[in-house]
Amino acid sequence: MYPSVKRLAKSVGTRPLKLQEASASLLPPIVLYRRLLRAHRPLPDGMRSLGDAYVKAEFRRHREVTNPLHIIGFLSQWRAYLDKLSVESKPEEFTGQRLDPQLIEKMSAEQLGQLYELRNATKEVWKPVEDQEPKDPKE
Repeated sequence: MYPSVKRLAKSVGTRPLKLQEASASLLPPIVLYRRLLRAHRPLPDGMRSLGDAYVKAEFRRHREVTNPLHIIGFLSQWRAYLDKLSVESKPEEFTGQRLDPQLIEKMSAEQLGQLYELRNATKEVWKPVEDQEPKDPKE
């Protein structure tokens, strides 16, 4: 047996892989894309349509990216979102999370503009019920 094969066998080990280590691994883009769309299925209709449209648009925008750092960052952030969405016990109660102020400071003007547009789009979808009720035509 070659020495390199022995070293490879030793590096594999016999202990089971930890769940956190396994979830930290990156998925291929198409597999990740499909899992994201599947994870949106139990969400309410408005949230699902917004999420699906956003995922599709982002994957289209990043189709031609060749920088490995950008690709790894893109895939790892979507994987983290998928893990967070999968952990939620009741998907209809998914509320998201606040953005870290340091992360916002690092964003470019274009990214901040996209974030602002996304915020406005989500506000339109999730208006309180009393705002959506039709007004009485007699008034």
